Amino acid sequence: MPDRESHRIELRVDRFVRERLQPASVVATASVALAAWEAPDEPVPFEEVPHDAFTPFRVGTSWGKPWGTTWFEVSGTVPVDWDAGAEDIELKMDLGFSLTQPGFQAEGLVWSPEGVILKALEPFNDYVRLGVRPGDPFRVYVEAASNPDIGAGFIDFRPSGLGRKSAASSDALYALRQVELLHRDPEVGELIADVWTLRGLAKELPEGSPRRAAILTALDEMVDVVDPTDVSGTASTGRAALAGALASPAAATAHTVYAVGHAHIDSAWLWPVRETIRKCARTFSNVLDLMEQDPDFTFACSSAQQFAWIRDGYPKLFERVRARVLEGRFIPVGGMWVESDTNMPGGEALVRQFIEGHRFFFDEFGLECREVWLPDSFGYSGALPQIARAAGADSFLTQKLSWNEVNQFPHHTFLWEGIDGTRIFTHFPPVDTYSAVLSGGELAHAERNFRDKGHANTSLVPFGFGDGGGGPTREMIAAARRTRSLEGSPRVLLSTPSAFFDDAKRELAVPAVWVGELYLEFHRGTYTSQARTKRGNRRSEHLLHEAELWAATATVRTGADYPYEQLEAAWRLVLLQQFHDILPGSSIGWVHDQAVQNYERIADALEGIITTAIAVLAGEDGSSEELRLDGAELRLNGAPVPVDGVPAFGFAPMPDHTPVPIIETDTGYTIDNGVLRVVLDSAGLVTSLLDVAADREVVPPGQRLGILQLFQDTPTTWDAWDIDVSYRASGSDLIDTDSVSIVTLADGTSALRTIRTVGSSTVIAQTISLGAGSNAVDYETRIDWRERQRMLKLAFPVDVHADAAASEIQFGHIVRPTHTNTSWDLARFETPAHRWVHVGEEGFGVGVANDSTYGHDITRHARSGGGTYSVVRQTLLRAPLFPDPEADQGEHTLRTAIVVGDIGEAMRQGYRLNIPVREVVGVASDRTAPLARSDRENVVVETVKLAEDRTGDVVIRLYEARGARSTATIRFGFPFATVRETDLFEREVAASVLTAGAREVTVDMRPFQLMTLRVTRG
Repeated sequence: MPDRESHRIELRVDRFVRERLQPASVVATASVALAAWEAPDEPVPFEEVPHDAFTPFRVGTSWGKPWGTTWFEVSGTVPVDWDAGAEDIELKMDLGFSLTQPGFQAEGLVWSPEGVILKALEPFNDYVRLGVRPGDPFRVYVEAASNPDIGAGFIDFRPSGLGRKSAASSDALYALRQVELLHRDPEVGELIADVWTLRGLAKELPEGSPRRAAILTALDEMVDVVDPTDVSGTASTGRAALAGALASPAAATAHTVYAVGHAHIDSAWLWPVRETIRKCARTFSNVLDLMEQDPDFTFACSSAQQFAWIRDGYPKLFERVRARVLEGRFIPVGGMWVESDTNMPGGEALVRQFIEGHRFFFDEFGLECREVWLPDSFGYSGALPQIARAAGADSFLTQKLSWNEVNQFPHHTFLWEGIDGTRIFTHFPPVDTYSAVLSGGELAHAERNFRDKGHANTSLVPFGFGDGGGGPTREMIAAARRTRSLEGSPRVLLSTPSAFFDDAKRELAVPAVWVGELYLEFHRGTYTSQARTKRGNRRSEHLLHEAELWAATATVRTGADYPYEQLEAAWRLVLLQQFHDILPGSSIGWVHDQAVQNYERIADALEGIITTAIAVLAGEDGSSEELRLDGAELRLNGAPVPVDGVPAFGFAPMPDHTPVPIIETDTGYTIDNGVLRVVLDSAGLVTSLLDVAADREVVPPGQRLGILQLFQDTPTTWDAWDIDVSYRASGSDLIDTDSVSIVTLADGTSALRTIRTVGSSTVIAQTISLGAGSNAVDYETRIDWRERQRMLKLAFPVDVHADAAASEIQFGHIVRPTHTNTSWDLARFETPAHRWVHVGEEGFGVGVANDSTYGHDITRHARSGGGTYSVVRQTLLRAPLFPDPEADQGEHTLRTAIVVGDIGEAMRQGYRLNIPVREVVGVASDRTAPLARSDRENVVVETVKLAEDRTGDVVIRLYEARGARSTATIRFGFPFATVRETDLFEREVAASVLTAGAREVTVDMRPFQLMTLRVTRG
């Protein structure tokens, strides 16, 4: 078929659909009565809506202030002369949809007068089936949310004043466009679906191919046989003209797509958490409505938190969901509390994502999830395979690496190997989206893009509107039906995640292996944006560690009550805020304001638990009375390594504090504690850092340590998410000072304080100190940040020749090249780390530890005189304008230590900064001895708590931290009957009873192994 003829047919068909078929899909319309009531502030439940306060409302009228809720009452009677069944009568309501992107604008939830949720109203899904017949009256209530479209299509990322309800205007955002009762013509609707599928397929077939010509010929014939003056009466004839084209089966070699209904619902993003709860109700009701229409439709939904919201806020809806879950059609996946970030949550926090998610799904539905489902998180930690497998998962899914800026990932189905050698079967849907609509273009892309051809021929496609929710539509299911076996298209099977993974594993017997982290070459700014949220997360994780440790110790030693409910509530709130748009700092200001408030509540609750437990342990009689004022001064270390002379998880007497003096010289200042000798110039920058014992200089020739650097930070897109490598061309060193002085800190430590003003407003006060006997120089940086679209880094050039750097991640560390030999190395210009990073040569190394910083860049540079040196930089603050134009404005305090020593020393200083020694008054006794200790520094006892099943057993989580095979003795400070190795859910694994001596067991650990021990007390 000539191209000119093809083009003529395409234009003809498109116009015929637009002008004839679509209007004819509605046989008749009827008007309705309309009234409205606007909630004065936050949303109210259906039961509290004042139905007597509704006033008449008209189509075309504006409604909806930003973040407001307007309730519409819609009533009427179905015309008696309609020749229609109940399945063909619908209410259509256009709230003022822009039809650009569902989930980012107005949405509605439709209720019956009895308080039963019927369905949601959204762009591209704006109808509700009423279950009425001709002559029947009806009444429904629509809970309409006037959410602003802050993303505005994600074209120019303009700052918006709508991201905080408190600052938004009260002007109406929407105008009600349409409210009508419709009599649908189902046969015309089916014809439209036929045309949509064939037209989409034809677009993907090669020009001049026989199959494309046959489809276009059939479409041309359809236009010929459908009478434009009687579409309804001739629609069946039109369908018959297309039947042959739709019946032609797929080739035997066609790619097979497992289509899984899905709705990616961000637990907060460009809307607050409270709106996400309503989005879940809307989406779940859409899904339930589709399940009533199609008995084969299934839907996969992750995040136990979202199910919990529905259970607690919409109990009737939840029971309907539960029924479909038990049928196997509404499928919980992922096994996590939320779809969390995986770069920044600590090891125990990532474990708890699985524990809390699993517990909810098992308690509510009796289910255990086999797959990890994280389609949209911003990169994946190399510790995740081991954690996931320990949580019972055997499969992993994401599609986010399709966003890579530079490198195309080489596989779609493969084995992913983590830092300890654990492997998990992994799939990246080649459709490159988690919100497919099953169009011809998407299906063709999945087939063309699949990179494991020749070894496998199946992939998964998550379909349904996502991000802001909404889920699948009947049009998507219609498309799936038509492409089950269609020549020129992949085969499409409506299926489930477990069915896909089972079949994919059988098909691909020997998958390729990818080792290490799954680094996303994009969204690198998420390691730094919204520093308060990140600081709150880090502080909460460590407070939870201490609260569980001391509460467990108090219970074992004295029989005190263990605060199960308080700890669970704190953990679940922390886990929620590790969602991949909250902790990464990529949400609107309202979300982060609430996050900071939540962290304050968490800190208050956990400090209360810690204080109570310590009072029990340090009091003479073991009571929970106030600490004895006549007791000894003690230091309490909650870290799993000895810190400042205090044993891990133990108490020690308060030592005499002898501050290291700072000596002023003609050229600057000197600090010498016998371990390190620090020389600073008049600007407060370190010109020499000498390891006294090794007689080794840390500062490269001509360099200075601790330089604050300011950069322009204007990424091409996705402001809060991205850092573009071009920022490096704009840097300036902040050398000039307002003042430099010697000060005494609150604990008596002498410190050098520098104050710098950046521009006309930002003030940075930095103190530098060195403790007695310490191998770490401490920096405290206090910043009143008033910059916009700028980035602040703290740089440490160190005279270490290293082609790689170690960065702490969950339960170990990952080694990344510092060179740029390959495009993969070049793209990894900003990287995440937890409490420390380290660069080293044989026998010598330097680490940089932190108390709340995640973003780093570590590079190598030519050294004068030959060789190279390394530069370690922490990214302290950013100032993006979208989605929160006030991001990070105001005061911040960040703590850093530069550590001379090996990785073990970097780890020790990381714990010291994050779990400071507590000073208490009490009585040192047997009650203050640690419950568990390791005799090997690299085998770290990370967590001590009581068992989740409340039996009183003690649970110990430990890991090997150096990447070395080790045998360690774990000594317990209490008598025990048995010690068993368990999975993360504290269930015994096969042959797990360990050989025990008197109050100790021996464990063999492979490199970076995570182990959970359950100890039954004797």
